Amino acid sequence: MTDTPAPAPAATSPAVAAVGSGSTALLTDRYELTMLQAALADGTAHRRCVFEVFTRRLPAGRRYGVLAGTGRVLEQLAAFRFGTAELDWLADERVVDDATLAFLADYRFAGDVVGYAEGEVFFPQSPVLVVEGTFAQAVLIETLVLSVLNYDSAVASAASRMTSAAVGRPCLEMGARRAHEDAAVAAARAAVVAGFAATSNLEAGRRYGLPTIGTAAHAFTLLHDDEEAAFASQVRSQGPGTTLLVDTYDVRRGVERALAAAGTALGAVRLDSGDLGVLAQEVRAQLDAAGAHDTRIVVTSDLDEHAIASLAVAPVDSYGVGTALVTGSGSPTCGMVYKLVAREGASGAMEPVAKASRSKTSVGGRKSAARRLDEDGRAVEEVLVVGADDDVAGWTARQQAAPAAALRTLHVPLVREGEVLPGLTAAPGVRAAAERHAASRDELPRGARRLSADEAAVPTVELRLG
Repeated sequence: MTDTPAPAPAATSPAVAAVGSGSTALLTDRYELTMLQAALADGTAHRRCVFEVFTRRLPAGRRYGVLAGTGRVLEQLAAFRFGTAELDWLADERVVDDATLAFLADYRFAGDVVGYAEGEVFFPQSPVLVVEGTFAQAVLIETLVLSVLNYDSAVASAASRMTSAAVGRPCLEMGARRAHEDAAVAAARAAVVAGFAATSNLEAGRRYGLPTIGTAAHAFTLLHDDEEAAFASQVRSQGPGTTLLVDTYDVRRGVERALAAAGTALGAVRLDSGDLGVLAQEVRAQLDAAGAHDTRIVVTSDLDEHAIASLAVAPVDSYGVGTALVTGSGSPTCGMVYKLVAREGASGAMEPVAKASRSKTSVGGRKSAARRLDEDGRAVEEVLVVGADDDVAGWTARQQAAPAAALRTLHVPLVREGEVLPGLTAAPGVRAAAERHAASRDELPRGARRLSADEAAVPTVELRLG
C-alpha cells in the first residue's frame, strides 16, 4: 500500500452510482407494505405525517455520534420505484392486494425531508432526519433510511474516534475484505466523511471521488524467490516513492533490502505485525541512520482507536485500519429509529403522537434542533425545539434571543416535494460532509474526544415555543 492517495476520477451520477439500473424498493420490510394496504383501505394512507429519525442513547462509552449516509439515502431514494419485476414478484407472493399494487406502480416519494447536515455530530434524541409527507409516502422508506443511516453512522462514529486519536496523522481505510461487498463501499465513504484520508476500495473511489491507496501484500513478496527480487520488481513498476512491506520475514533485513532497492528516495515502509510501537522506533532509527529521513512509516494490523492512541508517541506517519472500522469498532449500529411523531387529525391540523411503551418512549410532535455554543464557540447543549407544529416548522435560531450563548440551527433542507437538493450526493456530498464533520467536531467541549467511558459530551434539553 501507499500513504500517498491516488487522485480519484470524476464520480458518476448519483442514482447510477448508488444502485446501477436496479430498484431499491424491495430493500424494505414486508410490514411497510401490509400497513400501506390497510391504510389505503381505511382511508388513512393520505393523512399528512411527520416521521423523525433519532437514537435514544449512544453506544456504551461513546460521547457523541456522527451522522453519515444521508447522501446515500438521497441517492437510493431516487431509485425507490416499483417496476414490473418488483410488482410481479409482490403479486406472485401475494404480499399485498391489487389495489395496493396499483398504488405502488405509481409510487414516487413526493414529500419533504430536513435533517442534520451529513457529517454533523449528534446526541441522544437528536432528530437527525425529519420526513414529512402522507403516511403512504413516508412509511415505505423507513427500512431503507434506517439500514443506511444506522450502518454508515456507526462506521463514521468509530472513524471519528480514530482520526481524533491519530492527532493529525492520516488514517487510511482498508476494510473491504472484512465486510459485505456493498457495505465495504458504504464504509469507505463513511470513513472519509469522518476524516479518513483515503480508501483501498476502488469502487468507493470511482463512485464517490475518494482518493485510493494500495501497492502490495505479503503474497507479492512470497511469489518471488526472495525479498530482494520482490522489492526490485515493485520499485521498477511503481517507482522509488512506493511503499514496501518489510515484515514478511525479518523487519530489519526487510528495511535494508527496501533501501537497497529504492535508495533514500523510498516513499514508505509498512509494518503489519509485531509490537508496532517498538518496531516503529527501531525502523525510524534505521532509516535515519541510512539517510532516509523522508521515508514514512505506515502501520497496519487490526488497529482500532485505542491502538492508534497507544502509538501517539511512536514515529508513525499513518495508520491503515480495517476490521475495527467497518464493524463500528464494537458498535456496529447506532440504534436509530424512525418514529411517527405527528399526523393530521380530523380537523386537518397536525397533532402530536407518541409511543409510550416502557423503555421505548418517544416525544410526540415535530421538533427542530439547534446547538447552544458558549463564548468560545464550544457546544454546551443540544437543544430540541418543541411547540405548536407550525411554530416549530418555521423556527430558526435567528428568531431566538440568546444573550448568554449563541444557538446554531442544525436542520437543513434535503428534499423538497420529492426533489433532492443539489450538492448533497456523489462526490460533492462527501466533500461537504467531511468539511461539516471537521467543523462540528471542533465545536465539541474539551474532553469530548476522550476514549474512556463517559456520558454524552453535552446534555440534550428542550426549548418550548409559545
